[in-house]
Amino acid sequence: MTFPIVSGLNFLRKKLTLPQDFQGELNLVFIPFERWHQEEVDSWIALAEDLEKEFGGLVYYELPTLSNSGTLYKFLLNEGMRAGIPNPKTREHTITLYLNKTDFRAALNLPDEEHIYILVVDRMGNEFFRTRGPYSREGEAALRQFFGRSMKKESLPCP
Repeated sequence: MTFPIVSGLNFLRKKLTLPQDFQGELNLVFIPFERWHQEEVDSWIALAEDLEKEFGGLVYYELPTLSNSGTLYKFLLNEGMRAGIPNPKTREHTITLYLNKTDFRAALNLPDEEHIYILVVDRMGNEFFRTRGPYSREGEAALRQFFGRSMKKESLPCP
């Protein structure tokens, strides 16, 4: 799979185009679709922070993915979410995507919106890893195994 080209604002109000504006050599991307999905994202954050420290070149992102709607609605929703996130790094790395969710999910082969998706992609949009749902020990083991192989080599694995 290849991550589609999408644009959104981070919570520092900076417009970004993904995947090219991802900062990491590899990027751990959390994609929630519903408000309650934040709990699933939060269950992974401690691990994501540890992995960033452990593996240079890795950056994690949250991409709340919502249906495209009116400008005022987007503004109010973004400002409401932004107010709940005081950490500047989290604000920088949380990028709200307002788009056609069906098309976005189809481009990434994400069959539903029942849980979050966790992807690892590079700046070209190549996908190297995926899982879904809340944190699990199995998910952590798979991520650590992937990063242990990928980030210690001179080159990335082929997608």
